[in-house]
Amino acid sequence: MRRTAPVANAVGLVAGYALDRLLGDPRRWHPVAGFGQAASALERRLYRPDRTAGTAFTALAVGAPVLLGAAAVAATRHRPVTRAVLVAAGTWSVLGGRTLRHEATVMGRTLRAGDLPAARRRLGHLCGRDPSTLDESELARATVESVAENTSDAVVAPLVWGAVAGLPGLLGYRAANTLDAMVGHRSARYARFGTSAARLDDALNLVPSRLTGLLTIAVAPVAHGDRQRAWRVWRRDRNDHPSPNAGQCEAAMAGALGVRLGGRNVYFGRSEVRPFLGDGPRPEARHLKRAAQISGAVGLAAVGLAAAYPVTVGRLAAALGRHGLRALGRHGSDVAGRRGPAAVADRGSGR
Repeated sequence: MRRTAPVANAVGLVAGYALDRLLGDPRRWHPVAGFGQAASALERRLYRPDRTAGTAFTALAVGAPVLLGAAAVAATRHRPVTRAVLVAAGTWSVLGGRTLRHEATVMGRTLRAGDLPAARRRLGHLCGRDPSTLDESELARATVESVAENTSDAVVAPLVWGAVAGLPGLLGYRAANTLDAMVGHRSARYARFGTSAARLDDALNLVPSRLTGLLTIAVAPVAHGDRQRAWRVWRRDRNDHPSPNAGQCEAAMAGALGVRLGGRNVYFGRSEVRPFLGDGPRPEARHLKRAAQISGAVGLAAVGLAAAYPVTVGRLAAALGRHGLRALGRHGSDVAGRRGPAAVADRGSGR
């Protein structure tokens, strides 16, 4: 099974990505929506305005899916086909690439038609900003920024954790990311309770967000973007964003599209002013199709890397780990064999 498990994980990741690419999110009985309902019920039982309660909530809400995934892995230890099917189903349920690109395309079409009321209503499918006063440029900017960030959150990061940790990684990452969306924002209710969820999500996205930025630069030409400009903007602006991860994705997207992102974001009840990322004009409706194309290309590159990891680096790391454990076991046995009689003599003499 040591040889077939990595292949099963790789096949499952590719199949799940293909399902998302072809079908998008399940229309009914979406597992992530079900998890959100269960997490909300748990929050109602555990909520207190302090970090200890938030840490307990995060540990339980993320730990349960991880344990479920681990149990499924153990149950399919000698069933690689079943393992591949479960990984495919898990991958499909946690990815959101097709839906993300669809929302960007619909927003672009709505803006080109000049229907601002419809575009404002549509923005809620992508982010939590207050759209009531946003014009075309600000709606386009919000869409581009959401596409850039969610290409990492909803595509690259799940694939990375699925490649590294299989089904438990897929389910655990999506649980943590969902909790961050639910309680990780800066509001009076969640300022302390949501800290653990927000920090866990930040930690899990450190590598995927930077990989997303690099892949965005690499695939920029698919949307008539300039790799050199994207690289320059990414290196210059990526750390200006208040989030340790969102700026990695948004700066690369700004450079690839040749636009300027950032500025004042108005949420329901609060506002934030963020540094500018990139050079050039503010985004327009015409940029949204290009952003969706880049997002799709990044997803294809990411699934290729994710599928390769279990059968290359992952297999090598597992082999080295087993070799190290065997060597440690042999060393321990040798030490015990050499010291055993002396230890008995010491105990017998009372020293």
